[in-house]
Amino acid sequence: MWQSYIKHFKNYLRLERSLSGNSVEAYVRDVEKLEEFLQLSKIDLAPTRIQEEHLSAFLKYVAELGLAAHSQARMLSGIKAFFKYLMLENEISEDPTELLESPRLPRKLPDVLSYEEIETMLSAIDHSTPEGTRNRAIMEVLYSSGLRVSELTDLQLTNCHFDIGFLRIIGKGDKMRLVPIGKEAIKYTQIYLDHVRGDVAPQKGSEDIVFLNRRGGQLSRVMIFLMIKDTAEKAGIHKNVSPHTFRHSFATHLIEGGASLRAVQEMLGHESITTTEIYTHLDRDYLRQIITEFHPRS
Repeated sequence: MWQSYIKHFKNYLRLERSLSGNSVEAYVRDVEKLEEFLQLSKIDLAPTRIQEEHLSAFLKYVAELGLAAHSQARMLSGIKAFFKYLMLENEISEDPTELLESPRLPRKLPDVLSYEEIETMLSAIDHSTPEGTRNRAIMEVLYSSGLRVSELTDLQLTNCHFDIGFLRIIGKGDKMRLVPIGKEAIKYTQIYLDHVRGDVAPQKGSEDIVFLNRRGGQLSRVMIFLMIKDTAEKAGIHKNVSPHTFRHSFATHLIEGGASLRAVQEMLGHESITTTEIYTHLDRDYLRQIITEFHPRS
């Protein structure tokens, strides 16, 4: 039902509006994300029957996934273009996006880092020190897997399945999920485990914790926060950077790259978007493929 409309919309953008190939693909991807959201929400409607309330729910959903405000605004412009096209074709008599407000862009710089900024931060770490080796591994894991800071500090050795490229995460409400971890994050975590952590005697209760402080205890959330702030300063990045910034950047870069909303939702450990239905977990191979195909560090 949607694919026919999307196909003609694509032709319109290319032939009548003479947009570049990249712009056409971006607009089409925005509409496909809307279609995917409706499927996840069990809303079976043709594009011609979409109302403002459906679009508002979609924008709320992508915002809750952590998509950056500027990315939300760009996604909305693609959807507006689609419904303007339907108006031009006389498929609809009223534009459901007419009163839809674009997400307000924050006055402060957005708390999402570009891939280049993340690379700059990683390069600013002093790898010659034990703490630097550990901190590089921490940042790689945060960006590779989109973990909450508490999930990172609680990460256990027995839950790191590097052989299959997954972390077993115990998230909010003690809910378990499997999250893919990229090759770079595995590489730097393995370096830390082999050359730094092995020289630290773990305190009682921290024997299975991956990332330890110099006294062998579990790192606190505050320590991670301060380390990331300090690294951002050294890298000359003037954004409001926190551990959560890496989670937002992870979600934004995947969605912007074309990953499915459902896969990103699964990896972030968000609740199902419908309370009436419990989705089966996505196949592990599919999640690994999403990271390999759409994550900038793959």
